[in-house]
Amino acid sequence: MGKERAAAGDSGWMQILHELFRYDLYKRTQGRMVRQITCLVIWVTFALGAWRMFSLMGDPVFKYVLPSILLVAGLWIGYRAVNLPSFADFLIAVEAEMNKVSWPSRHELIRASMVVIFLIFGLTVVLFGYDLFWGKLLEWMGVVKV
Repeated sequence: MGKERAAAGDSGWMQILHELFRYDLYKRTQGRMVRQITCLVIWVTFALGAWRMFSLMGDPVFKYVLPSILLVAGLWIGYRAVNLPSFADFLIAVEAEMNKVSWPSRHELIRASMVVIFLIFGLTVVLFGYDLFWGKLLEWMGVVKV
């Protein structure tokens, strides 16, 4: 299908605009969870932008109109972005790969986290000791004055 459009002379921007004004869903049943989460993140981003614009505008006309336009446009762009064939195929592949991941149990996660936390504290103590040692040595040699 992409070769047919390229042969017909459609540019990349024309394809994107064509996809943005469609209303159907691309591969409706595949990658639903990742696509829904991605769409929600896009919506929240546009909603926060509209809220920020609303709080910064002074003129009452612009204070309500521009954020509303931004919010509606953001909702439509988020909905259509996750249905662009190339992006939707990527999100479907992401969900397929995430289903292959072997996730640790709660006990393994807590144990591994404790190892990391203790190791960080241990390295902090060692580095603090090195800092004290080299600071006192350089101070005693007269290189550094405190």
